[in-house]
Amino acid sequence: MIKPPRLKLGDTIAIIAPSGGLSALVPHRIEQAKKNLEMMGFKVKLYPTLSKFDDGKAGSVEERVHDLHRAFLDPEVKAIICAIGGTYCNAIIPKIDYNLIHKNPKIFCGYSDISILHYAIYKNAGLHTFYGPCAMTPFGEFPKVFEYTKDYFLKAVSDGQPIGKIFASEFWTDEILDWFEKKDLERDREQRFNEGMVWINPGQAEGKIIGGCLYSILQLKGTDYDMDYQDKILFIETPEGQNFKKGEPLNYIEAQLFDLINAGVFNKIKGLVVGRPFGYEEEERKAFLDLIRKVTKDYSFPVLANVNIGHADPIITIPLGVRATLDSEQDLFSIDEKGTED
Repeated sequence: MIKPPRLKLGDTIAIIAPSGGLSALVPHRIEQAKKNLEMMGFKVKLYPTLSKFDDGKAGSVEERVHDLHRAFLDPEVKAIICAIGGTYCNAIIPKIDYNLIHKNPKIFCGYSDISILHYAIYKNAGLHTFYGPCAMTPFGEFPKVFEYTKDYFLKAVSDGQPIGKIFASEFWTDEILDWFEKKDLERDREQRFNEGMVWINPGQAEGKIIGGCLYSILQLKGTDYDMDYQDKILFIETPEGQNFKKGEPLNYIEAQLFDLINAGVFNKIKGLVVGRPFGYEEEERKAFLDLIRKVTKDYSFPVLANVNIGHADPIITIPLGVRATLDSEQDLFSIDEKGTED
């Protein structure tokens, strides 16, 4: 495994669209992300797939792979941030030149469907990648990026030190303001008090942390792109459903969790971290936690839920494959190894 060089002020960040083509329909979200990243002290380079919309996709398979390769090959680019997720990353992973990526290690960041690229790059290029903000969503926030999201991103990719203990944000939001009508440019999203992280199962565990969007990582079961879960700490989070403003139905989540169980994943991992669910009302959020309790009650590993990972904002950035710790007695979730090299 290799780690990319850390990101420094003044470095160039590439934004590409390897999955969905939503950036072509609401380009102001990309422009806002560019503005926000420049305000953070970085240069930004935009790639052609951002303006492509091909039946929901950001261009053809060849166009999306071409942009990915170009970004890794570009000597000016030090980090690559994906525009948004979707459902299309699985089409490009057989076409990627993983040796090219291995020879040109860079920070690669995104979430949701980008989970598939994280797994494929980690497994086949041997590169530590970063489960964190996409451009259109957290980085495209108006009028600026949430401080919590920005701070944890910089801790992960710029500080040159392990992230250390993860603290809960003071607030959270999953409100969606209509991007097509540019309602997102009219006001801040409504924020709710964060009740904090919740220990579902007590215990202590140390191990390398891997994971992603639950639906997406299940697409790789039985393929050469799937992870080895033995002795790992697994993190999972859940996306929006067919209605973009609502989360996946809880019965879908339950079925997906049992897919993990039936694949033997829960017999291998040392701990489980669950992101705050997206798009649920209060009673549904309680039912979500009850569901996590039900499916993990027969396992001895610690389980921590309501963590700032995934589709509800703000979020942390997690370097995949680095050492992490869970300890319920100390109320501790920490990232103990840095994800970059100096």
